Amino acid sequence: MRAEIEAIANEIRQSLDLLRRHLDWDNALVRLDELNAQAEDPQLWNDAALAQTVMRERTNLESATTTVFAIERELQDSLELIELGEMEGDQTVVADAEATLRQLGERARKMELESLLSGEADGNDCYLEVHAGAGGTEAQDWAEMLLRMYTRWAEQHGYKVEWLEESAGEEAGLKSATVRIAGHNAYGWMKTESGVHRLVRISPFDSAARRHTSFTSVWVYPVIDETIDIQINESDCRIDTFRASGAGGQHVNKTDSAIRITHIPSGIVVSCQADRSQHRNRAMAWDMLRARLYESELQKREAAAQAEADAKTDIGWGHQIRSYVLQPYQMVKDLRTGVETSDTLGVLDGDLDPFMAASLAARIQGGVGNDAT
Repeated sequence: MRAEIEAIANEIRQSLDLLRRHLDWDNALVRLDELNAQAEDPQLWNDAALAQTVMRERTNLESATTTVFAIERELQDSLELIELGEMEGDQTVVADAEATLRQLGERARKMELESLLSGEADGNDCYLEVHAGAGGTEAQDWAEMLLRMYTRWAEQHGYKVEWLEESAGEEAGLKSATVRIAGHNAYGWMKTESGVHRLVRISPFDSAARRHTSFTSVWVYPVIDETIDIQINESDCRIDTFRASGAGGQHVNKTDSAIRITHIPSGIVVSCQADRSQHRNRAMAWDMLRARLYESELQKREAAAQAEADAKTDIGWGHQIRSYVLQPYQMVKDLRTGVETSDTLGVLDGDLDPFMAASLAARIQGGVGNDAT
């Protein structure tokens, strides 16, 4: 068997060994048996919050262990097929098995990276806010392009996207928008996307066809659950009601019951117009505010960890993290990790995994990957 195939197989085995260590394999299997027993106990469902916690842990642990077993089995099958194909001179079988082996390598590396999402909120859903920078229609159009990019990425990964707030631009695009991305590890993957995104292109809104540079800010923060306690003094907040703005349609209901909450000490402002019920919009806005305050605390922890470790990565609000150049050449480059590609259309259509993986790995290597420090 060729050395290249052995090298790929060894990389997969190494990734699986690391996965087992991260999962604390023997204890993980014991814990899964315990969770299965708990799930079968009818008394569990008398406490809805506990049941939800148990089922979530069970689902995540079952998914991880099942994937490890599946990759092991497919690795062995592929190696046997390659050996058989080479013995019989069937290059089609060999080529198909090699392709499967490379796909297994990608799956194992992704699983290994996901196992490092050990922050207390990494497994949670997340909120994604997009805010157009200065530049009028250009920046607002760029904000809408970015929101579409993240929506496509989320859908490709089986995540659910829920629109919470949207403020349309005067001529095109968006002034701002907030969505909730729901799915396992949504925040863990998305948290590296906070920052300023820069676009360079020939403007479709400029009759002289000049090149324009636009900026849009992205802010990602976790949906917090009952395991994370955030206390807010309501006297520190101002609550306003307003009519929902924007285009409406499939995303936003036009209603007089939209809610905006301003947390005066921090200056944080959240708003929700997803529902026709003012009561539900108010509840969601309070959840969003708690999440924003929690994320603010995480950023303080990360800043302290970065200073201590002398890390170079800065994903703070207002910092430019990625450049998307459509003219005079095609290039998307992450300014933190150096990862780049000329497939600009693919990136804008949601192909963000290489950028997210590199940023996440850099954070972990820099000692700031675990939020629960």
